[in-house]
Formats: sequence, C-alpha cells, structure tokens
Amino acid sequence: MSEELISKKDLLDMAGISYGQLYRWKRKDLIPEEWFIRKSTFTGQETFFPKEKILERIDKIQTMKENLSLDELADMFSPNVTELHLTKEELIKRNIVSSSVMDLYLENEKGSSHFDFSRILEVYVFEKLLQSGEINLDEGKMLLQVLKDHRGLINQKNGELVLTRKLGVSSCLLLINAEEVKFEQGTKIVVRLSLVKCMEEMKANLL
Repeated sequence: MSEELISKKDLLDMAGISYGQLYRWKRKDLIPEEWFIRKSTFTGQETFFPKEKILERIDKIQTMKENLSLDELADMFSPNVTELHLTKEELIKRNIVSSSVMDLYLENEKGSSHFDFSRILEVYVFEKLLQSGEINLDEGKMLLQVLKDHRGLINQKNGELVLTRKLGVSSCLLLINAEEVKFEQGTKIVVRLSLVKCMEEMKANLL
C-alpha cells in the first residue's frame, strides 16, 4: 500500500507550525530531504510529505526540543552513528535491554561484552520483540541473524525488518527503501518493524 501524502499547506495547518520552522528543521536535518516530495497539480508544482511519518516526526521534535538542542535532536534522528560504544553493564543500566535478554543475545552471538552501534541496535530489537510476546526465541534468533548478515545495510534509510508465518513456518527478511511489498496468499505478517524508528527510540533512551 502506497503512503498517504499531505500537502505542505495542510501540514502547516494541522501541525500548527510556520513555513520558517519547517524549513529550519529541514536545514538542521531533523526532517529528511526525501520527505519533501514535489508533485504537479492543477495550480502548478506543490510540495507533499508522507503524512504519517512527517506528523510523527514533528510531534517528536515539539515534545523533545524543550530538553534537547536542535543539533542533539538531529543526532538522534540521524541513522548514522558510528562512534557509540557501550558495555553490557551500561546497556542494562540504561534500560536498553534486560539482563535475561542480554544473556540470551550473548549466548547466541558469542561476542564481546562491548557493543558498537550495530550490536546495540540488534540487542534493542531482540529485547523489544521478545518482550512484546509477538515472537518466540527461535524466531528472535532468526531475526538477529538477518540483522547481523546485513549490518552494512542497516544504517540506510527506511530499513524494515519483517517476520512472516505460513503453515507454521516462519521467515524473516530485511526491506530497504521498500514502498510496497507483496506476499504469497495465506502469509501472515507477524512483525513489520521500522529500524529507523528503533534507532530513534534507542537513541532517545540513551540520551
């Protein structure tokens, strides 16, 4: 299903912001360039936005700008964080992951107790989905493997993790910049998770 779009005029009215605020946030990289979509209309060229994404982003900016500078917000919304390194203990203390899920992650991965950004995201997603009850442990391990196998792609915009089931068999795939995806009839989509949203949630918790 294609995304619903909202015109710039309707967006400014609905969100209660000015033209100047919108373009200041764009210059600060709080709103991605690709969300500004130019389309021909009967009055000429107009700018539209993906409605759900832009309204959610503006709500976050307005909620958090009292406590964070625009530069800090830009860092939080940016998917490219390469300098972040935390220990297992720091991640548990900051409520990114519970100690029980951390133990499951390390048992499965057999890696170091020091985490870079990619591994922090993996353990955060693992925690989020296991605690939700939407997936079982074997499916969690499958999701982790997909994330690990494609670490180089994860920081690209609009990455989504999808888990499906059909006839009791689970499958997992990573979507990059996908607008529409079609599945075989009878396939149930169990999880469709935006990795960009997970990064934002995770960084908000860390900040």
